[in-house]
Amino acid sequence: MPISEDRSPVQSEAGTMPEEQRGFRRIAIASLVGTLIEGYDFVLYSLAAALVFPKVFFPSLGPAAGTIASLATLGVAFVGRPVGAILFGHFGDRLGRKRTLIATVTGMGLGTTLMGLIPSADTIGVAAPILIVVLRAVQGVAIGGEWAGAVLFVTEHAPKRRRGLYAMFPQLGHSMPNALSAGTFLLVGLLVSPETFLAWGWRVPFIASILLLAFSLYIRLKVEETPVFEKQRKRGGASGVPLFQAFRKQPRTILITAGVPLTALTFVYVGNAFVANYGVESLGLSRNAVLAMGALSGLAFAGFTVLSAVLSDRLGRRPVIGGSQILGVVWGLVLFPLLGTGSVAAYGLAMCLTMAIAGLGYGAIGAFVPEQFHTSYRYTAAGIAYQITGVIGGGVAPLLAPVIISAQGTAVFGIVLAALSAVAAVCTFCLRETMRDDLDWERAAETRHNPIASQGER
Repeated sequence: MPISEDRSPVQSEAGTMPEEQRGFRRIAIASLVGTLIEGYDFVLYSLAAALVFPKVFFPSLGPAAGTIASLATLGVAFVGRPVGAILFGHFGDRLGRKRTLIATVTGMGLGTTLMGLIPSADTIGVAAPILIVVLRAVQGVAIGGEWAGAVLFVTEHAPKRRRGLYAMFPQLGHSMPNALSAGTFLLVGLLVSPETFLAWGWRVPFIASILLLAFSLYIRLKVEETPVFEKQRKRGGASGVPLFQAFRKQPRTILITAGVPLTALTFVYVGNAFVANYGVESLGLSRNAVLAMGALSGLAFAGFTVLSAVLSDRLGRRPVIGGSQILGVVWGLVLFPLLGTGSVAAYGLAMCLTMAIAGLGYGAIGAFVPEQFHTSYRYTAAGIAYQITGVIGGGVAPLLAPVIISAQGTAVFGIVLAALSAVAAVCTFCLRETMRDDLDWERAAETRHNPIASQGER
C-alpha cells in the first residue's frame, strides 16, 4: 500500500492503526526478513569457509592451502553477484520489484539448504567441493538481485523526509546476520563436541535456513508493488533493455556510485571471513571465542546501521557515509596492530570497531545508492553499482588478505584497507546529496541537478 507524504502514519482517534501504517509495516517486515535470510545464508557460508570447509571439503590440501582454497570459493559468489544484478535487475525494472524479490529469496534459501546436505570430500571425493562451488554461485546470483530490489521496495514506498530511515530495514536485514550466523554456529558448537561439529553439527544452521525461507515467502506474497514503479509502468515502463539504458544515460554515475559501499563491504567480509580464520589459525584463539566475538561485533554492526540510517535523514547521506569512510582510513592502519596483541579482548574490540565503522556507512547507503538513478532502470543500475563493489570488497579483499599478509605482513594489508576507504570517500563526495530528491524522476525532471552528470545523464 503506498504511503502518502501528506498523511503521518499515526493512530486514529479510535486507536486503530490506519491502512498506510499497516501497509508499511508489511513492507518493512518483508524487506527485513527477505534480506535477513539472504544475509544469514551468505554470512553463514563465510564463517563455514573460514572455520569448517578447509577440513570438510579441502582436507587433502593441508591447513594453509585448504584455507586459501576455501576462502577462494567466496569469490565465486561475488563473480555471480553482478550477473544476478543484471539478470534480476532486468526483470525487476520490467516486471516489478515484488515478483523478482520472490525469485531471489527462493534461490538463496534453497541453495543454502542444499549446502547442508552435501557429503564431505572423504565420502564423495572431488564432487563435494564442486557442488559447494556450484551452490555458492547460485547464492551469488540470488543475492546479486536481492539487494537492489529490497532497498527499492522500501524507498519507493517511503515518504521523502524519512526515506533514509525506511531504507534501514533491508540494510538491517543484511547487518543482523553477522550476529545471527555467528550465534547459531556458536550455539551448535557449545552443544556438541568439536569432532561432532565437524562431522555434522555445522550442517544444522544451513538446513535450518529452509524455515526462514518459508516465512520470507509468506510475508513477501502479501505486500503490494511500489507506487513509484506503478507510475512508471503506466507511463510506458522500461523501454528496451534496462542495462543498456543505464549505461547510456548514467555511465559515470554508475561507476562512481560503485565506490560508495567499498569501506562497508570490505570491512564486513574481511572481518567475517579472513579475520575469523586469522583469530583461530594465527592468534591461537578458540573457535568458540572467535564466534562469540563475531556475534558481539554483529550487534555493533546492526546498531550502527540503525544510527546511520537515522542520521542520514537529518544530516544528509554524504556526511554520514563519508565520515565512516574517513574513519575507515584510520582504522585500516590500526586494525592489525590491535589484533597482534593476541588477547580475546583485543580481538573482540577490533571486530566490534570494524563492524561499527562498516555499519555507520552501511545504513545510509540503502537510500543513497538507488536515489542516484532513474526509475525505469533503477533496479538494474543500483544493483550493478553495488555488486561491482561486492566483487572487490567481498570477494577479492578476503582472498588477497592471506596472500598479502604471508608475503608482506599485516602492515601492508592495513595500508590496502586504508587505501580502499580513501577511494570510497572520494567517490561519495563526488556524488550529489540526495536527501531531498524525489524518486519519481519524471516529476522532478525540471528541477533535478546532477553535478557529476552530463546532460545525457539526466
